[in-house]
Amino acid sequence: MAPVPPGTRFLASFNRDQWYRAFTFALTFLLYTSFHLSRKPISIVKVTQPLDLTTWQRQQQQYYSENKSYAFFLCVNIWVAGIIGERLPIRLYLTVGMLTSGLFTCLFGLGYVYDIHCLGFYIFVQVANGLVQTTGWPSVVTCIGNWFGKGRRGLIMGLWNSHTSVGNILGSLIAGYYVSSNWGLSFIVPGVIIAAMGVICFLFLIERNLCFFSWDTELLLGQESIGVCVPVQQVVVVKSEAEPSAISFMGALRIPGVVEFSLCLLFAKLVSYTFLFWLPIYITKAAHLDAKKAGDLSTLFDVGGIVGGILAGVISDKMGKRATTCAVMLLLAAPTLYGFSMMSQFGLGPTIGMLLVCGGLVNGPYALITTAVSADLGTHKSLKGNARALSTVTAIIDGTGSVGAAVGPLLAGLLSSQGWDQVFYMLMTADFLALLLLLRLVMKELCSHRKRPGVSVE
Repeated sequence: MAPVPPGTRFLASFNRDQWYRAFTFALTFLLYTSFHLSRKPISIVKVTQPLDLTTWQRQQQQYYSENKSYAFFLCVNIWVAGIIGERLPIRLYLTVGMLTSGLFTCLFGLGYVYDIHCLGFYIFVQVANGLVQTTGWPSVVTCIGNWFGKGRRGLIMGLWNSHTSVGNILGSLIAGYYVSSNWGLSFIVPGVIIAAMGVICFLFLIERNLCFFSWDTELLLGQESIGVCVPVQQVVVVKSEAEPSAISFMGALRIPGVVEFSLCLLFAKLVSYTFLFWLPIYITKAAHLDAKKAGDLSTLFDVGGIVGGILAGVISDKMGKRATTCAVMLLLAAPTLYGFSMMSQFGLGPTIGMLLVCGGLVNGPYALITTAVSADLGTHKSLKGNARALSTVTAIIDGTGSVGAAVGPLLAGLLSSQGWDQVFYMLMTADFLALLLLLRLVMKELCSHRKRPGVSVE
């Protein structure tokens, strides 16, 4: 009898629950990677389209200035998306969001194919795409939070949250490949990808770790017939008749720490999204590079973000202090931002190092708050075991942060006309305000002697 290969023995050492956890981790990672992949092309394309897209951008800034309620509307929509997601099947809700997002992303690219120069068309497509994309974050965080408990949550979600940077990197590379020849494909290709991932979501996403799987087959080891068999019977989802009702909006706000972390994320996300949309243009101006090289170089910021998010998760797990970890990274980010503002005086080597460090310190707190902190607060002990609060809490935190995501790039566009120094002063001010908003929670954590990981707020 031939021996069983070591790889097969290794795969057989995992139980069913571990396999489904790993599968959910990988699937939700890819799903949200496609969301960010579809958001990135606009920051690459507008560098090389000074007549069409830069003019459109200036008009869009005027549009947003005249409609100051836009940021509030976007914030409220994300809040509503989370509340709805708590009451609908996540798989179907997320699938519809991804399919419609793919449609609107492709429509933007088709504007090039059909030579559309109507400002209203691009504004409608961008706003509509932004609204349907709000279905993504509360859904995937709720799903991953349902499958993974609080133990080592910071590390797990730090690794998982790297999908944000991976999506930005892939989006930059795809857009950069097509930007000089046919910028419409810079949007159409990501649109097709996110729509395809929506179909995969519909076919394979398992929302909760509350399933009983009929599994009649087993791995046969040490016998004449060696093989790995797969389950052939239907998945049966078992729900409790006494399942608690979903939490209300005001009930979620009363969870200790939700308000502070939400407001902190507003300023942290302002900084992160300003880099997301303006970094390629800044590199083009400061380092005097063409659009493709600037786009490629900007991906290093996201590489640093991956490392920063993982480090933030590991450190907060070890210390058991999420707020303190965020505060330290925010404190270190301010002088780094100032150094980054003088990038034109550096050579290529120091610029690469600055991009990596700045990406880690800027995206570290943002990643920690939107993942591990949101999951901790959504399963806070004050909820008494009610698991139907995670989507709403995540939506409140990320929705408030999205106000910063909308305002930051707008302010950067207005201030850049006065010099890029003004943009970086704005970013450093936002970073300082984010730090101030966490001081109460930091003091509470430092005075606490608890050993368990999580958000140490009462």
